[in-house]
Amino acid sequence: MKTAIVTDSTAYIPKELRESLNIHMIPLSVILGGETYREEIDITANEFYEEVVSQDKLPTTSQPPVGEFVELFEKLSRDYDAVVSIHLSSGISGTYQGAVQAGEMVDGIKVYPYDSEISCMIQGFYALEGAKLARDGKGAEEIVRLLDEMKESVRAYFMVDDLAHLQRGGRLSQAQAIIGSLLQVKPLLHFVDKVIVPFEKIRTRKKALKRVEGLLEDAVKDGGAYQASIIHANREEEAVEWMKELAEKYPNVEFDVSYFGPVIGTHLGEGSMGMGWAKKISG
Repeated sequence: MKTAIVTDSTAYIPKELRESLNIHMIPLSVILGGETYREEIDITANEFYEEVVSQDKLPTTSQPPVGEFVELFEKLSRDYDAVVSIHLSSGISGTYQGAVQAGEMVDGIKVYPYDSEISCMIQGFYALEGAKLARDGKGAEEIVRLLDEMKESVRAYFMVDDLAHLQRGGRLSQAQAIIGSLLQVKPLLHFVDKVIVPFEKIRTRKKALKRVEGLLEDAVKDGGAYQASIIHANREEEAVEWMKELAEKYPNVEFDVSYFGPVIGTHLGEGSMGMGWAKKISG
């Protein structure tokens, strides 16, 4: 059984890496200054952060039309028997549901929609691992089972500079945003049951990042092989420095630096920083 791997643009997997592992990507869009841009295709993260500061209104985002999924799945049906379609958390976007609907509309290929229950490069981990398993000849059902195993070790924590973005986008309640603003805290957030909720309230950026490092340390002390991604919203220099420090301390963790692209950056705001990790399941 030949299995294709699909993900969406919010995994923020570099194009070269997607192409080398034959990962197919469906873009979400950001509406900025009255124009609609497909992220990772029409606009880069750097271009987005440069442009957004000059706008009077905050950008908005939109999920892919179901028709785009149908078109891609039908195209894949010519060469594949099945597709595992891996998407950002269904608790913050209808993208996963779009894949479900499209999967019911196409013939000639069996679609396995997969809810990563998270986003960004941590969602990307699922797509990367799935692609390696597919390359090694694993079938769709086995890939899904192994991704579910990996999900048990997946953790991600992130902090935002301004809670207003999350509140205005409907991803955090108004009460939580007001409390955070009044206390001038840097709240650590994480995903629980597919939605973003506060994890801890921490006073400074430095302490927040230190707390995330402590959570990583607890998670990887079993000595297993882990992958971790430091994710930033237009703070690449800070992210690279942090990665260098962590790489020296945790030799059993393979680190990379990724970013909050236009769609996720719209909701978190510039200056956000986070880290996520997972136990590796493939070679």
